[in-house]
Amino acid sequence: MSYVWMYLVAFSFFIVIDLVWLGVVAKNFYAAQLKGLMAEKVNWTAAIIFYLLYVLGLVVIVIAPAMDAQSVLTAFLMGGFVSFLMYATYDLTNLATLKDWPLKMTLIDLVWGASLGALTSGLTVWILLLLGVS
Repeated sequence: MSYVWMYLVAFSFFIVIDLVWLGVVAKNFYAAQLKGLMAEKVNWTAAIIFYLLYVLGLVVIVIAPAMDAQSVLTAFLMGGFVSFLMYATYDLTNLATLKDWPLKMTLIDLVWGASLGALTSGLTVWILLLLGVS
């Protein structure tokens, strides 16, 4: 199985799902929670590097092993678990070190991160298996 195909499919799902979440569904929530902490403009260089590295992590740690096992369920569960851990690193560090970092933000972001990783990993493996890519 080509890591390039896994990466491209996963990246496509990840970016679309996350941008819909950040730009539409939860846009007002983040603005209200982060108030003065939120930058006026997105640092796109940092955002793109985050997306590239995060998806690489999902491919190597979750998606490739799930493809070897040919298991969408494994991808979904492990994607959720690994993403929960990655988001916990960010959110709990912010909660521990930043003044006025909201607990509500941390809790919702942890659920979102786990959901994003589960959906991205599960959908990627499902599509690749459906297309007969192995």
